[in-house]
Amino acid sequence: MSNSEINKKNNPVPEPTLRRLPGYLFFLQKIKEEGLLNISAPVIGKSLNCDPTQVVKDLACTGIKGKPKVGYNTYELIHALEDFLGFNRTNEAFLVGAGNLGSALMAYQEHQSLGLKIIAAFDVDNNKIGKLIGGIYVLEYNKLFHLTDRLNVKIGILTTPNHAAQDVAEDLVNCGIKAIWNFTSANLVLPDKIIVQNTSMSSYAAVLLRRLTDSEY
Repeated sequence: MSNSEINKKNNPVPEPTLRRLPGYLFFLQKIKEEGLLNISAPVIGKSLNCDPTQVVKDLACTGIKGKPKVGYNTYELIHALEDFLGFNRTNEAFLVGAGNLGSALMAYQEHQSLGLKIIAAFDVDNNKIGKLIGGIYVLEYNKLFHLTDRLNVKIGILTTPNHAAQDVAEDLVNCGIKAIWNFTSANLVLPDKIIVQNTSMSSYAAVLLRRLTDSEY
């Protein structure tokens, strides 16, 4: 077991930190391409407009430490972040709901660089079943129950209409899914052991529009 895996098990990382880590990684990948071998927390903080002390705390969760007057080795830090976030592994997922949003996610290939690979989608609409979107087949919904166990998939991506979300989520759990990325606005009621990450489009739109309105006064 790696140091990052031990850290994750023994010291749960706060969600705000987890949200910042990919930003550090993408920034580091950019400066690596520019040939910068070492970088300090103050430089990272200035470039990303955040507190250098917070940068140090965030990066410490990966198990890597910077050196005085030198900072971090760019390559080592990138590897540590990728390992900690799981971006250097392939985490297979099923998507349920091949509508506009689901289809967009299937067509979006960049998620594979984040360690997440959608290997199949499911829907009840005969007009969608059998289609190939972004290299991913849309299958009949009932096949979900057989394939989840057979392929040992643990991640479900939920892009169904809101009214169907709870029932589908329960089906995913009963199939053995351990983590659900919920793109609907439904408030899912599931066992505590199930990991649910909510990414409601309506919620983000509400925040964006409210902030825009406030800025105009």
